[in-house]
Amino acid sequence: MNLVKSRLYLASIFILASTVCFGQSYKQAFKFAKFLDYLEAYYVDSINSEKIIDKAIVGVLSDLDPHSTYIPADELKKMREPLEGNFEGIGIEFNILKDTLYVIAPISGGPSERLGVQSGDKIIMVDGKNIANIGLTNEDVFGLLRGKKGTEVTISVLRRNVKELIDFKIIRDKIPIYSIDATYMLNDNTGYIKLNRFSATTVDEFKEAETKLKAKNAQNLIIDLTSNGGGYLDAAVKLADELLPESRMIVYTQGINSQKRDYLSTSEGKFEKGNIIILIDEGSASASEILSGAVQDWDRGLVIGRRSFGKGLVQREFMLPDESAVRITVANYYTPSGRLIQKPFNEGIEKYELEVYQRYNNGQLLSKDSIHFPDSLKYQTLVKHRTVYGGGGIMPDIFVPFDTSNYSVYYRDILRKGILNRFTLEYVDQNRAKMQKTYKEFKTYEKTFFVDEKIFESFTTFAAKEGVKYDEESLKISGTQIKIMIKALVARDLFGRDEFYQIYNTTNDTYLKAIEVLKNWDSYSSELL
Repeated sequence: MNLVKSRLYLASIFILASTVCFGQSYKQAFKFAKFLDYLEAYYVDSINSEKIIDKAIVGVLSDLDPHSTYIPADELKKMREPLEGNFEGIGIEFNILKDTLYVIAPISGGPSERLGVQSGDKIIMVDGKNIANIGLTNEDVFGLLRGKKGTEVTISVLRRNVKELIDFKIIRDKIPIYSIDATYMLNDNTGYIKLNRFSATTVDEFKEAETKLKAKNAQNLIIDLTSNGGGYLDAAVKLADELLPESRMIVYTQGINSQKRDYLSTSEGKFEKGNIIILIDEGSASASEILSGAVQDWDRGLVIGRRSFGKGLVQREFMLPDESAVRITVANYYTPSGRLIQKPFNEGIEKYELEVYQRYNNGQLLSKDSIHFPDSLKYQTLVKHRTVYGGGGIMPDIFVPFDTSNYSVYYRDILRKGILNRFTLEYVDQNRAKMQKTYKEFKTYEKTFFVDEKIFESFTTFAAKEGVKYDEESLKISGTQIKIMIKALVARDLFGRDEFYQIYNTTNDTYLKAIEVLKNWDSYSSELL
């Protein structure tokens, strides 16, 4: 950015600042502009004005709060994609194994699925250029296969038991990014929905999932928000509206420069009756806390798990002249009972981000008794007048400790290095035809497929080749869990994400506690609701 551009860029900031802040911010902005002028005119070496301005903006925002951020123009589109609910490309889930690009699954409704690309296909060439054994990275794949809707790309795939490469000319299209990972019935009257984010498509996805579950006689609902970092406030409000009766406060927002705004439920909602359980953990934040807080404050259901992250700040995105953007915190949000969920950040951003890890060190993830709230953070729910807490996340009604019983260094290493994923991908690739013939339905697979000693030995051999040595003591601790994970990952490759979670959740303590609570709802609800 040259001097003229820098001045034009800053001039727009000066005008805005002088209009909003009656001159004081203008004076400070002008001071910075003069400083930049002096650098341009007199500094001993050449300078990068654009880089200096970017760093200045980042520095200012970092002193305000942990969630006000600057987004460079080249990163803005990538950051928006998960919340906008789509990207443009060929529509595959992929993995890179032994320097080869494997198709895990074509995305439902995408151009690859329509043309017949299959799970297990190896993409060897793109537009006639070899991409195998060249040190391919995820970013390389995005660069090769993503592109504007309507543009064409040719992929050449190697398919098991087919000698020749198969060419597919694919017209790129809008590819959905789903915010719901799983929807299924866990018994005759209870549905389960696993939600990974609150995006522009979440409400439509959720309503579709509700309809699917209602058609199967779902009267109770478990909504799994564990590790859900949030997203759009509006999506959280509309999901809460599906659960709450008319004219109930869902959340309200307020800031020094933002008037109080109330968000109320309407007359619509498919799950306003029936038992509701929300699952949360230390990774549940923002919009997840809005939904959990509304359900808890209105005594509409029970929240089970561990204390959520504690993000109660609302951001608004503002575009800058060079197509970069800033997301600035404009308000706090409060649950219906008046709780501010935001945890303190006055000791710096690094300590703020590490606070969740400190919970483990001081026992807060292992014992409810290790969590202490001052009286000033106590609030009352709006129907049953139960005590709930603010100022640091949503405290669940029923605490489930972090499970360390299956944890070992071996288990940590195979997860950290992605060995489980790579092993199951290779295993299914080698046995796909046989398994598809044997397990035509998931229920058959669920009941009859087991990770026997032969499969497990193949896994430990594979792990050793990948740099994780056989450890008999660790495997005594983690062996059963590893076998469950292999079974779940194979189910994902053969059937889908719903089936992955049906296997994975069989050892998920928070999920199992929810089932126990639903079976004994009257006794739990009489005590807690």
